[in-house]
Amino acid sequence: MTHIPAVRTRPAVATILTGAALVAALLAGPSAMAESPGEDHHDEAHHGVNGDPGHDHDHEGSEEDADHEGAENDEQVPTDDHHGEHGAHGVVDEDDEHADNPAVQAYREVNDRMHQDMMIEFTGDPDADFARGMIPHHQGAIDMANVVLVHGEDEAIRDLAREIIEAQEEEIAFLRDWLVQHGFETN
Repeated sequence: MTHIPAVRTRPAVATILTGAALVAALLAGPSAMAESPGEDHHDEAHHGVNGDPGHDHDHEGSEEDADHEGAENDEQVPTDDHHGEHGAHGVVDEDDEHADNPAVQAYREVNDRMHQDMMIEFTGDPDADFARGMIPHHQGAIDMANVVLVHGEDEAIRDLAREIIEAQEEEIAFLRDWLVQHGFETN
């Protein structure tokens, strides 16, 4: 049986809008989420420089964590541990059944690096901040695609990975050029 991969034509505008939505979610962080009654509000000590949300590892194991674990209903209580859509990617369980899987380890390294690199210093210019945040995001997609090219076996996924690499490299080049043309640093 021959598998013919579907050609995925996606206009650049759709890709940019998708990326914009992801960056907007990351930039908005938990402060953009609606506050629910009875939600524990954290003070400014739980936020990084310039009010950017960051992980506050000093409170791990504290009474605050115990309060979250002892919730009386079955609802999951939101915590500061997950910022936007990408928050949980780098979470590793101590009893990880995939600890010796080289593909999983490679994906974790890629995710950790991407999320670290996406923590940009904001310029205050929404266009520049978008471009600067998308570059490491797109590089993360390229790195993930390379992992599947090394470890994956499905030809349709491998074809998609190659398409992603080509598209993301073009978009990174566009974003870098735009930043330079508008007087911003690219790193």
